[in-house]
Amino acid sequence: MTTVISVPPSLDEHTFEQVIEQLAATPEGSKILLDARHARWASPYGLTALLCVPQARTERIAFAVPENPDTVSYWSRTGFFRHAADLYELHGAVPRAREAHESDVLLEITPITKSDDVHGVVGRIQQKAADILHGQLNLDTAVTGAFGMTLSEACQNIVEHAGLGGWVAVQTYKYTRRLGRRVVVISVCDAGVGFRKSLESSPGHRRSDRWDDAMALEDAVLRAASRFRHGDAGRGQGLAGIRRFVGRWHGKLTVRSGTARLGIIPEWDEDVPMTEGLPFFPGAQMQIIIPERVGEAPARSAGGGAASRGRSRL
Repeated sequence: MTTVISVPPSLDEHTFEQVIEQLAATPEGSKILLDARHARWASPYGLTALLCVPQARTERIAFAVPENPDTVSYWSRTGFFRHAADLYELHGAVPRAREAHESDVLLEITPITKSDDVHGVVGRIQQKAADILHGQLNLDTAVTGAFGMTLSEACQNIVEHAGLGGWVAVQTYKYTRRLGRRVVVISVCDAGVGFRKSLESSPGHRRSDRWDDAMALEDAVLRAASRFRHGDAGRGQGLAGIRRFVGRWHGKLTVRSGTARLGIIPEWDEDVPMTEGLPFFPGAQMQIIIPERVGEAPARSAGGGAASRGRSRL
């Protein structure tokens, strides 16, 4: 018997939870069909997270490709099917594989498995960062270097902590209803060990009664904890740097790992800072959103914040 898991028509960091809920209810080793026939849109997060699904399971998963020609065309331009063909048993009209397609609004899905990949991704995005951030989002040219460093830190976390390869994708588009401005969206997802197990492997780790995925996210994202930091106070600053960059440019950062999701939430968004008790999904899934600068004034520091288990804003 095959378990059919439906992919929502619009796939982003929130609706992808529907996929995780269905997966969590399906016993390991079951025959699964991931049905994306009715999908019409997917964010960089949705597409990179979809590639993590077969990496998170032991069985070979079947995948029904979208039926809408425009959706298939876009997913093809992102490089999704080229990677999915190695991970899924694809069913449906799969576009012919073609060379990487990148534009000034899109960095196609790129696998991250080792440090050389990180350097390569950062090198490629640096070449286009000026157009994306300065030309389209009206940010200072000095942001280009910081943006590249942010992307590098996010990808480096996969190399150092995930224990399994991951994926990165970048795209710009207009947040019409939520913000009325263009944004750049960065997604970095993996199906590795996750923050909790990574921190537990540190020699200095002391488990408490409160220790869980939410506390691990708080330690890593808010307190710059790292499994490498024991005896090296300089480590663990990657996520802290990402958090500062996002705050400076009034952006949004969310990180999901295990059963929890933590967010640095700006005033323009209504998301919640901490969600616990989610269905388990391995690894870590990160999304960074940087909005277009409006007017001459620099972007403000983030007015929102991250809450410790929803009790308080930090």
